[in-house]
Amino acid sequence: MPSWLWALPPVAALGVVFLYPLYLVVKQSFQPDEGGTSLAPYTEVFASEAFREALFTTVWLALAATAGCLVLGFVLALIIAFVPMPGGRALAKFIDVFLSFPSFLVTLALLFIYGTVGMANGMWTDVTGAADGPFQFLTTPWGVLLAEITYFTPFVVRPLLAAFSQIETAQLEVASSLGARPARIIRQVILPEALPALAAGGSLVLVMCLNEFGIVLFTGAKGVTTLPTLVYGKAILESDYPGACVVAVVNIAISVGLYGLYRVVSRRVGA
Repeated sequence: MPSWLWALPPVAALGVVFLYPLYLVVKQSFQPDEGGTSLAPYTEVFASEAFREALFTTVWLALAATAGCLVLGFVLALIIAFVPMPGGRALAKFIDVFLSFPSFLVTLALLFIYGTVGMANGMWTDVTGAADGPFQFLTTPWGVLLAEITYFTPFVVRPLLAAFSQIETAQLEVASSLGARPARIIRQVILPEALPALAAGGSLVLVMCLNEFGIVLFTGAKGVTTLPTLVYGKAILESDYPGACVVAVVNIAISVGLYGLYRVVSRRVGA
């Protein structure tokens, strides 16, 4: 049997499950409710203020969350990998389990702690007798940003731990014996080895943040509309299916474009 025949079943499954629905979405984006085929849905969506605001909010939240995850993930991975402490192995195993958690579960945990009627505000009102607590940020863009950094940081930590496990401890010992301070060891020895893992984890987090829906929905952040929530609003609340498909196509194009850029850059730097 020719080897290419073995590729037919997965390709056929991919076409039925993914490519054909994607084709229907793209096709619907060119078919306004009045009938026919035109660019009117794109013109209408691109001209709307809601779309421009959602696009800007999606991009800045994704970039800020990715930056926060890279910084926090790098620090956590350094501590777990190189700082001797009890429970380090158990913490690494917990990160593996954390990766399987749904995003809304982490958001609910933050709501229980910092929500309007959460534990932090409850303790504040019990102590001061005030009507409301001071922690009201979860319903703002900063609450969404905190939830995304909390949830996506392990996606950076996991590849970093794998990269750090490949570093020879003899390199660190030699650098230390030559008088290098910890900051210089991190900058000149550890960081160059971690750059491919940082690029991989950061790219994954960026794409996932661009397409995140559950965190934004469960925080109940007022005035925070991203492209995925705009798709939901147009399709479910407004019954504007062509407009929803237009926003979905834009979201897909951004994600695929970022993935293509990552592949090109990774080839050039040899990652």
